[in-house]
Amino acid sequence: MRTNLVVAAALALFTTAAYSQSDVFSGRATLTVLPAHPEEQDANLSAGQLDVKLDGKPATVTSLTHVTSTNSPLELVLLIDGSVRSSLYGQAGDIIGFVKEIPSNTRMAIAYMENGHANLQGPLSSDPAKVESGLHMTGGAPGSNSSPYFCLSDLAKNWPSQNTGARRVVLMITDGVDEYDRRFDPDDPYVQTAINDSLRAGIQVYSIYWHDAGRASSSEGAAESGQNLLLQVTQATGGNSYWEGSGNPVSLQPYFGDLRRRLRSEYELELSAPFKGKPVIAALKLKSNAPNAKVTAPHFVYLSGAAAQ
Repeated sequence: MRTNLVVAAALALFTTAAYSQSDVFSGRATLTVLPAHPEEQDANLSAGQLDVKLDGKPATVTSLTHVTSTNSPLELVLLIDGSVRSSLYGQAGDIIGFVKEIPSNTRMAIAYMENGHANLQGPLSSDPAKVESGLHMTGGAPGSNSSPYFCLSDLAKNWPSQNTGARRVVLMITDGVDEYDRRFDPDDPYVQTAINDSLRAGIQVYSIYWHDAGRASSSEGAAESGQNLLLQVTQATGGNSYWEGSGNPVSLQPYFGDLRRRLRSEYELELSAPFKGKPVIAALKLKSNAPNAKVTAPHFVYLSGAAAQ
């Protein structure tokens, strides 16, 4: 059922057009490449092992780079739902531990979802103490975020850096419920806008599902709705969603550990294809014949007539 819902959401975003003549559009996507078997340590990928299509049209791989701590700066914003109450702060130790393990190539910041905005608590920083100082208790009033997707869009449009060469990652901690429509709607306009804004800004979105007992939106139906919307966003942008049923995890540490592993196992893919007109968000279909590798790619990519920025 969940797979069908995500497919329906993907079809809602998919757009085709007829072109009388062609221009070369280019874009960039971040791929996560993990070993197919858990006992293996690493997996490798080369451009010749990829078959890529954009909106069903063959695309050209112009470069594929394995990103490392020395060749790829990383910017990460931890975006926490302002509607959560004190229960999350039993996980403060795990959050602080994650911040303290900032790799040398990473700058991080904490922001809160408040009234439709991403309220940054400070600039991006590689100093764990400065990042950690932004962690605080939230008011926890239900609906005080307006919608987590408003807040994601706001962050994408006002990213706190002009470094277009850095990978951009957002980790959302939220129940994912859109307070403007608590039922699951694969065509939710706020979700679609958040996806499009994230793709244009080059942001890879991850999420951790978290709710507070007693919230009006904590019913089983609302939990499933929020989780499906978060899955829709993370799959569209190439990230990953974490949750344990409709309840909260005992610890966030395993999720943080998996996220660190994924961020260490990424490739930057640059590609081009014939398109005409204005910049476009195109459906990305990628197949890999790399042995013993599991490749995760975003479902969509932002393309423009200029070289990928």
